[in-house]
Amino acid sequence: MSPPAPTWELETHLWQAGYRYVAGLDEVGRGALAGPIVAAAVVFPPQAVGEPALCALHDSKRLTPQQRARLVPVLLQHARAWAVGWASWEEVDHLGVPEAARRAFRRALEHLSLAPDYLLLDHLLLPEVELPQTALPKGDARSFSIAAASVLAKTVRDAYMEGLDRCWPGYAFARHKGYGTPAHRAALAQRGPAPVHRRRFAPVRL
Repeated sequence: MSPPAPTWELETHLWQAGYRYVAGLDEVGRGALAGPIVAAAVVFPPQAVGEPALCALHDSKRLTPQQRARLVPVLLQHARAWAVGWASWEEVDHLGVPEAARRAFRRALEHLSLAPDYLLLDHLLLPEVELPQTALPKGDARSFSIAAASVLAKTVRDAYMEGLDRCWPGYAFARHKGYGTPAHRAALAQRGPAPVHRRRFAPVRL
């Protein structure tokens, strides 16, 4: 049985309740051994519901890199607003993963060109943000707005990790994007960590 596809149900309910700017948020990079956490926020207008060009939108993990690359300009064309926020690998080491992820979320919200009045998030709540919000387990498979944020965040982070691969060859960042694959762990054992590795957790911990 295939996982459910995201829908507009939550956004439609909130629009009908009077919220104008519903932002979906998601992040990528929480479980990586290297590189930043990247979060994205996407606000769609009600007119996006039923847009055929968005029908292929899904949780970013279920899409190929080519599918994500094709979808990003489409979702940006139909979004009312969007933004990306980052937390560096140094911040992950200093703050821990959950707080670094929240920082990336807050930065994405700060860079939006409009002020949202409701937040739909994948898993995490932002208690320091004084807006009504809902945290949804597996939200990127349930909400179109969160799915769009997941695709945007992953596309941006993947491109960044490909750049790190050119700066720090030998770790294959372009292939595994900083996650703990066997090849990545073997490179760490052979070369030791690069400056972009997170020192907080094994097997990078010094």
